[in-house]
Amino acid sequence: MAQDKETLLVFYDGACPTCIRDRRWYEKLAGRGGDSVGWMDITGRDEELKAQGVDPDKALRELHVKDSEGDIHQEMDAYILLMSRVPVLKPLAWLIGLPVIRPCLAALYHRWVARRLAERSG
Repeated sequence: MAQDKETLLVFYDGACPTCIRDRRWYEKLAGRGGDSVGWMDITGRDEELKAQGVDPDKALRELHVKDSEGDIHQEMDAYILLMSRVPVLKPLAWLIGLPVIRPCLAALYHRWVARRLAERSG
């Protein structure tokens, strides 16, 4: 089966307005191509996450995607895998995978998530 036809399961924070907005944005851009992407809201589902092989705390801090082989992809690898399935996002997936760009984006992403989680708990 071709990679773009394999099912992906995206673990996302349904309590995060930005995460919900990003999901909708992805679904809009993917169109029918998004039919092979499933979405699991991780809110309050720690045991299910553990059963899937995902650490619940890390799932809040990094995007996790499970491919059809059962492999879990995290952080920038998850974004690259997800974005590379949508023709209009493929160039962006390539760009964020570049050795200079990738660590910078990862650092910015982690700071943004830390701030978001601090605001949520505070």
